[in-house]
Amino acid sequence: MSFKKILPVLKETLDHLEFETTTPLQKKVLSTIKSGANVFGIGPEGSGKSTAIVLSVIQKLKGEASGDAPRAIILVKDKAEALALKEKFEVFSKPTDLRIYCIYDEYKIDAQREEIYIGTDILIATVKRLNKLYFLNSIHLADIQLICIEDAQFLIRQNTYNEVLRLGESVDKCQFAVFADEYDSRLKRFENSFMFDALKFEV
Repeated sequence: MSFKKILPVLKETLDHLEFETTTPLQKKVLSTIKSGANVFGIGPEGSGKSTAIVLSVIQKLKGEASGDAPRAIILVKDKAEALALKEKFEVFSKPTDLRIYCIYDEYKIDAQREEIYIGTDILIATVKRLNKLYFLNSIHLADIQLICIEDAQFLIRQNTYNEVLRLGESVDKCQFAVFADEYDSRLKRFENSFMFDALKFEV
């Protein structure tokens, strides 16, 4: 693994899953995210972007539940991607008490407000539903430590790019990790807006 000081509970899980080696992209981004730097991770499908997010978030949150408000947000394309990523998180976080919750458009917003209120550590969200809940004062962002975007290309297709920019401007002292298949000038806008001194790794 690329972590110099990996959480013991995470190491045990990786050993149990026989997760012995990292992909080239994971090797480049994992320790950098752990250091606290903003990161662009660029690579094709199968390069390990989603797993890099999962491992980085668990490590960042020290594998422990804390408080009621989310401390990490992962933005995804749609409900299917949200549920798939939640399933992956549950595999790697099984020995921990981290609370993982998904919000997406195809679910009653009032129910999501109530369930978020109960408490969550990791919030996997579609952009439009996250923004709706935020402007309804149903999501507290003051405790956010890390915001990840699983596949930044979808922001262009869904015309939600500016909503993410506004979200980035709404949090203080937060780390960002943006993953995509390729890097272009539109992603560069993230760096100009809030991903200052971001490091870019591409495979």
